[in-house]
Amino acid sequence: MSVAHIYTVAFQGIEAREVDVQVHIGQGAGGQFNVVGLADKAVAESRERVRAALAAIGLALPFQRLTVNLAPADLPKEGSHYDLPIALGLLAAMGVLPASEMANYVALGELSLDAAVTPVAGVLPAALAASAQGRGLICPAACGAEAAWAGALEILATPSLIALVNHMKGTAVLNPPTPKTALSQRSAPDLKDVKGQESAKRALEIAAAGGHNLLMIGPPGSGKSMLAQRLPGLLPPLDAREALEISMVRSLAGELTDGAISRDRPFRNPHHSASMAALIGGGLRVKPGEVSLAHLGVLFLDELPEFQRGVLDSLRQPIESGEAVVARANAHVRYPARFQLVAAMNPCRCGYLSDPAQACSRAPKCAGDYQQRISGPLFDRIDLHVEVPGVLASDLSLPPPSEGSAAVAMRVAAARAIQRARFEKQGLRSNAEAEGELLDSVAAPDAPGKKLLAEAAERMKLSARGYHRVLKVARTIADLAGAAEVSRPHIAEALSYRRLVLQN
Repeated sequence: MSVAHIYTVAFQGIEAREVDVQVHIGQGAGGQFNVVGLADKAVAESRERVRAALAAIGLALPFQRLTVNLAPADLPKEGSHYDLPIALGLLAAMGVLPASEMANYVALGELSLDAAVTPVAGVLPAALAASAQGRGLICPAACGAEAAWAGALEILATPSLIALVNHMKGTAVLNPPTPKTALSQRSAPDLKDVKGQESAKRALEIAAAGGHNLLMIGPPGSGKSMLAQRLPGLLPPLDAREALEISMVRSLAGELTDGAISRDRPFRNPHHSASMAALIGGGLRVKPGEVSLAHLGVLFLDELPEFQRGVLDSLRQPIESGEAVVARANAHVRYPARFQLVAAMNPCRCGYLSDPAQACSRAPKCAGDYQQRISGPLFDRIDLHVEVPGVLASDLSLPPPSEGSAAVAMRVAAARAIQRARFEKQGLRSNAEAEGELLDSVAAPDAPGKKLLAEAAERMKLSARGYHRVLKVARTIADLAGAAEVSRPHIAEALSYRRLVLQN
């Protein structure tokens, strides 16, 4: 019998590589069922799931030698989504389904023992790959809404194997899925909940307007976490292209609820016990980490010095390049990671360095020891450093601030619109992404500003990176003010947000 073909995908980062599922029923020892092509244990176990699923719909495998080849054979195959294409390839080889028609589809899905097709991760990237190849997509019904965002392609979203067989034979019809949008969560929380901390709110606004990294240093209970949680409410909603970009990562991580895509920017808040694989990505199947799940959104690291030193230093490359690269012996897996880092920390381990009545017996030496947990290069990559003082009891009795997140978000949106127009040809989203000659051209200060920056760079011992990050922040401050040129006041404010020197 000739070889039956159907296609599926293997994931390398967000890239979906084409896999040709070739099924051959031939002579030889009866009952043998072999899956070849560098398949992992989950793929090898698909033989038993496929056998049981076919039995559940009243079919038995022929008592012949069955060989399934997943080509290319040198590409690792991982995951349970190979169940459905292997089953469909067998049905085509057995003559139950038309082999010539099945070769026009990309299929993925896990089979349960009763022949139901259950959800799998990565349907959206697979749908985009199928569309690029000019093929249709066969996927689980629960993932149909997710696949529908890929555009104009034929999608067969099936709840079970028998439903798909009946559709292919014309005895039943599978309705095409429709894309879904998740409900927005932008209604909460609001900056009006934060009393006092005007300088920190100003820094938060600048960070939102330019996409800058932010570090807040202050005693426990001063409102650092509250401020960070309100940053997503200041950011503009995602456009369609950005929402699709983020959803591809979330799809691979299995975090798209009911296949619905959200226009809200992600906010990730990992605990300080997170491992390097959890933060950057990796593990057995090289899953995206928190930096990639925060792509085009906010990564909030509370209690920054409590993270492992190696884990924190692993952030340095993604902050600069905007992508996380996980190296393996046989492949380099890349995930997008253009996130906005917001971090919070106490000034020392006890947290009360500036209050002699509450400070520990090791103050002020404990401050130096505590801050040394964070490397200088990581500090240098954070654009805004702001002190968040403790809140007095008298402040808590004051009425709520008159200006909330909505008013600040309007100013942020206006500044972001200026930046989109400025960087339209370069495809950049914010001032934080500008580099090199482009940054020098758009953020060149006037003569007084240039003089101030030169003097401050020498006195503060700014690195080349720190110098350019001051320019980026100054450009954002000018955008918020509606100024065409960066001037001395903008440079002065930007310099005030450079690294705080903790007492030691």
